[in-house]
Amino acid sequence: MLHPPSEELSRQWIKLGFLIHDVSRLRRSAYDQLMKPLKITRARWWVLAHLSRHDGMMQSQLADVLEVGKASLGTVVDQLENSGWVERRADPLDKRVKRVYLTRAAQPLIKTMTIEEDRFNQRALGALSLDDHQTLSRLLGQIKHSLSRMGLDNSSQSLDED
Repeated sequence: MLHPPSEELSRQWIKLGFLIHDVSRLRRSAYDQLMKPLKITRARWWVLAHLSRHDGMMQSQLADVLEVGKASLGTVVDQLENSGWVERRADPLDKRVKRVYLTRAAQPLIKTMTIEEDRFNQRALGALSLDDHQTLSRLLGQIKHSLSRMGLDNSSQSLDED
């Protein structure tokens, strides 16, 4: 049986929760400003970045991996397709299934965005040592795992939601 935390521990948890939220919000805001000159939104970059590592995924798989609703992802893929950065193609084994592929036109954009993100991360995280990076990644991974185990369903979440 779980015991209620002490008043001090409870205050520390609340403070940490606000800090995690504030860091996430500030990072999203700063990242949006960074990508604005490239005319790319965070949602579009998220999809492009994932496809750059796993090109040709089924759209439904991509929505599952990104933990967003299929309709929300469909809207972003439509926008990317209209911009000429991705294309949908029928699956060779099942013509009903559509796979999403990066186009050649997306390659220079992804390269530029990767360079800009590296600069961004250097500014945001550069003061941390390699050990700090590894510890922070490990701890955030543990928190993410604990939250995932709670069974919360994010599949209806929009790509642009906070």
